Amino acid sequence: MVSNRVKKIIEEYDPSKVTIATLCSHSSMQIFHGARKEGLRSLGIAVDRDTKFYDAFPLARPDEFIRVKDYAEIEDLADELVSRNAIIVPHGSFVEYMGADRFGNFDVPSFGNREVLKWESDRSTQRRWLTSAGIKMPQEIRDAKDIDRPVLVKYSGAKGGRGAFIAKDYMEFKMAIDYTQQHTIQEYVLGTRYYFHYFYSPLRTNGFKLRSGGILEMLSIDRRDESNIDELYKLGSTEELKRLGFFPTFVVTGNVPIVIRESLLPKVFEMGDATVEKSKELFGGLVGPFALETIVTDQLDIKVFEISTRIVAGTNPFVNGSPYSDMIESGLSTGRRIAQEVKLGFQLGRIEEVVS
Repeated sequence: MVSNRVKKIIEEYDPSKVTIATLCSHSSMQIFHGARKEGLRSLGIAVDRDTKFYDAFPLARPDEFIRVKDYAEIEDLADELVSRNAIIVPHGSFVEYMGADRFGNFDVPSFGNREVLKWESDRSTQRRWLTSAGIKMPQEIRDAKDIDRPVLVKYSGAKGGRGAFIAKDYMEFKMAIDYTQQHTIQEYVLGTRYYFHYFYSPLRTNGFKLRSGGILEMLSIDRRDESNIDELYKLGSTEELKRLGFFPTFVVTGNVPIVIRESLLPKVFEMGDATVEKSKELFGGLVGPFALETIVTDQLDIKVFEISTRIVAGTNPFVNGSPYSDMIESGLSTGRRIAQEVKLGFQLGRIEEVVS
């Protein structure tokens, strides 16, 4: 998994001086907080933004900041980050703003397998991965002229729901689509949306074992508050609102903790297991946090409409643990779990298995 250039860099790192670094956005406070809990230094990369608000949360404030004016300048930080023994923790904003290609060529050790970004950034390759793993997904409609039921249209990339829309026919699709962006059309499945936050460790052996080695953990679950779709219904029918110029949007504004009915947990682990095992066949495997974004129907069927292959913002309500992670270790967040895996990698002499 690890490239020769990163392998050479990580071999020179001093384990006692390892620094967890990430972009000041998305889930950065949780990542810094988790590093602090595990006794690791942390570094925030601030791109043209005020970082004073971190002072209000001293346990989640990074030990130091590096400031740049533009995302393009992050590439120029490679030597400085390596000199600090930095390991980058990617998150949605980091990859979206820097770009998957530039991040993939960034000469700083990164937690997880960077090859996964090629599969995540394109929804067609996502679908090929998940369906080949036996995961149920909403039906895809390739030609918008074939829309004969409500559909959800989404653009590629981690945009926090921005731009996604529902269409019931071809005319509604044409009214809303931005043809300059790559998009997918899926049937709109009626149900409850749950986001399952997993963590795959190739290093640990105690837990839900996978047949190819390592363990799978399920650390938490969330739902999303989305503006304005969650409140728009109070004003009248969708058709009436569109005539008045109000269109439903799915921009994520917050996250809500969830506990799923226990009888569904076997299905949840089966899906995570299959996703990881197929990833090993396709590109060397997922490492660390990932999320399956799902719809649970009233028949208790679970369909996956997307995968996020890194820490997701939906883990942020669980900085001090969730009802699930507390049954693994008290006060365990995804950010802290990342720091633990980095430490364990150095302790076992297997850090190359968890960075790329």
